[in-house]
Amino acid sequence: MKGYLILENGDVFPGQLLGASNATDVYGEAVFFTGMTGYQDVATDPSYRGQIVVFTYPLIGNYGISDTEQEQSEKWQPRALVMGECAVDGYHYQSKESLVSRAGGAPILTDMDTRALVKRIRTSGAMQAIITTDPDSVTWENVPPIEEQALVKEVSAQTIETFGTGDTHIVLMDFGHKKAMVDALCAHGAKVTVVPYNTTLSTIEDLKPDGLLLSNGPGNPKQLQEQLPTIKAAITQYPTFAICLGHQLIALAFGGDTAKLPFGHRGANQPVIDKRTGRVDMTAQNHSYVVDRASLKGSELEVTHVNVNDESIEGLAHGRLPIQTVQYHPEAHPGPSDSRHLFSMFFRMIAEEKEVSVHA
Repeated sequence: MKGYLILENGDVFPGQLLGASNATDVYGEAVFFTGMTGYQDVATDPSYRGQIVVFTYPLIGNYGISDTEQEQSEKWQPRALVMGECAVDGYHYQSKESLVSRAGGAPILTDMDTRALVKRIRTSGAMQAIITTDPDSVTWENVPPIEEQALVKEVSAQTIETFGTGDTHIVLMDFGHKKAMVDALCAHGAKVTVVPYNTTLSTIEDLKPDGLLLSNGPGNPKQLQEQLPTIKAAITQYPTFAICLGHQLIALAFGGDTAKLPFGHRGANQPVIDKRTGRVDMTAQNHSYVVDRASLKGSELEVTHVNVNDESIEGLAHGRLPIQTVQYHPEAHPGPSDSRHLFSMFFRMIAEEKEVSVHA
């Protein structure tokens, strides 16, 4: 079926529409992902909710879809996928089905000039887009900008659920977490309790956690302004590690500010330097927003990590409290595992805080 991706600036990119079970228009923010592999992880990552993901690697789907180990949630999260070529079959000994089959009717637009599309996004910035079979009927009326959409509500857990049986109890505040985060915590011997994004402070206190993890998630962090008092009250009580959206929320909770990047960081090859040690990790990233450096003055938050490419803030630590944040994804999926050591850092932080409490 002939399909089109139309940007809100009027640019039209034709292709072939696969997987769509109907001809209804699909709206989303057009962004691009630079990784060569990991499309299964991307397609199930809640941080891509509300977005149309354009893959820069020309051939997607060639190794098929494996079992649930690579799935980061139970749902297909992006509004649509766009690629140069989509393999009809997957050729890998772990492949269970094709990418088109796994999409379950979600639109895949292929045979696209993705190079031209990505160059346009880099030049003009991420913008609203529509995938349609009838370009003459497109209207942008009643389509709220992604900045105004309450996407976290769509992906956060609805009930409290516990994983693992370890001695260290971590409460994961779920703004759209990836399964790999829970797996990483459990691998360190933790019991992990995942709670909805709007869980009350009293409920968190009743769970008696040893530490908190604030997860990744989609959309504009300022859509969660109402949750900031609860977040600040919680993180000042317990050792805290925060990833991606969680990192931004901690900055906001302490009076900082966030800004939207022109086209964001999405891929598996972003170099980040730890300013304290000089160590450089290659990192997996997926974010549109960054913490504004000037806004941190007087907040007691110190910049610990920066992006080597553009010097954007990639990590923060509190000057007095056991709080560490990173903008990138130490759990990877997809991407390199260079920064998995940060989970060990988190558990050391918890152990040190327990030691202080014992001798207090």
